[in-house]
Amino acid sequence: MSKSKNDIAWEKLFDKYKIVDVVLNSGHIEISATKINEFREARLMTKFDHKSQLPKLFANNDLSILPTSRGGYVIGKFETFCTFNKADIPVIKVQFPHTLESLNFRDITSEATAINCAFVSNILKDFTEDENLLPTVSGRMSSSSFDFNINSSKGLFKVNVGNSQIEIDGGYEGDKSLNLIEAKNYISDDFLVRQLYYPYKLWSGKIQKQVRPIFLTYTNGIFHLREYSFNDANHYNSLSLIKERKYAIQEGTLNLELIQELINKTKIVKEPEIPFPQADSFERVINLCELLNEKGYLTREEITQNYDFDARQTNYYSDAGRYLGLIQKVNGVYTLTQNGQLIFKKPIFDRQIDFIKLIISHSAFKKHLKPI
Repeated sequence: MSKSKNDIAWEKLFDKYKIVDVVLNSGHIEISATKINEFREARLMTKFDHKSQLPKLFANNDLSILPTSRGGYVIGKFETFCTFNKADIPVIKVQFPHTLESLNFRDITSEATAINCAFVSNILKDFTEDENLLPTVSGRMSSSSFDFNINSSKGLFKVNVGNSQIEIDGGYEGDKSLNLIEAKNYISDDFLVRQLYYPYKLWSGKIQKQVRPIFLTYTNGIFHLREYSFNDANHYNSLSLIKERKYAIQEGTLNLELIQELINKTKIVKEPEIPFPQADSFERVINLCELLNEKGYLTREEITQNYDFDARQTNYYSDAGRYLGLIQKVNGVYTLTQNGQLIFKKPIFDRQIDFIKLIISHSAFKKHLKPI
C-alpha cells in the first residue's frame, strides 16, 4: 500500500529531528511551522480531526500534536481524541419555516448550511432550552493566551497556548448561555477534543454566561447534537457527555407498514459482478455518497485523509457504493453514477425510500448491513 504525502513528509521530519527519541527522553518536543514547511505545508501536515487520520509514525508511537501558537506545535504521547458514544436514540421531527426561499433544507451540502437550518427550524432552541438565541460569534479568531493540563504517558502535562488560531463553526448566545458549535457533515467514530476545548477556554475566560460546547453531525437528513461539559476547565480530558438528541425536518413518516409494503413490492435484482463488499454500516455508505454529491469527485487518498476512514474502510464503503450502483470509479477517481445523482436530486424522504429499496433489492446486501 502506497504511503500518503503526509506519511512521507513526517518520516523525514521524524528522522531529521529525532522526534521519537526526544519524546521518550523528555515527554514532548516543540516544533515550529517553519520546520514542518521544509517538507510540506504545515497546515496540511497537522490537520488530524480523527485518530484514523494520524500519520503512521504518530499512530505507531502513540503520539499526537497540538498547536501552541500561530506557528508552533507540541508533540507528545497525549490523549487528544474522544470516542463518540453509540447510543440508539429516537429522532425528533421538527418543522421548517416554509416562508424562507434562500435556505433549502433538502440540499444541505455544508456544515454552515446545516447549522443555519438547525437554527431557523428551532432545533438549537429545543436542544439548548435557552431563550432568545442569536448568532454572535463564528469563523477564525485568536485563542488568546491560556494553559491547561492534558493526559500523557507520564501523567499530566502542562500545555501553554499563546494566540493560536481557532475556528468556531457557529456561536449562538441566549439568555443563559453561549453555545459553541463544531459541525461536521460526515460520520466519524471519534473527534479531536481541541475543536471544542480551545474555543471553550477562550470564551469561558471572556464572558460570565455559561459556555456550552456542542458537536453537530448532519447526514442523511438527521441532525445529531451532542453537548459536552469540561468538569475541570483546566483539564483537556475532563469532558463528559451531558446530553444528545437527533432531529429531522418533517417530510414524511417511515413506519413498519411502509417498509413491509416496500418489501412486498420490490423485486430482487441479479447480484452484480462486483465482489460482495465488507462494509457493515449503510449509514456510512450513504454518507460517502453525500460527500461525493457535495464534492463532485474524490480520489481514494482524499477520502482517506479528509474523512474518518482508514484505507481499508475507504475500499469497503466505496465498493459497497459500487455494488449498489451508486458510485463509479474511473481512472482512480470516485464519482456518483447517473442513478446516484438522480437519487440525490430528490427530497430527503424520497431519497431514504430509494435507499431502502436498494437494500431490499439486494438480498445478500441486506443480510449483512446494519439498518439506516
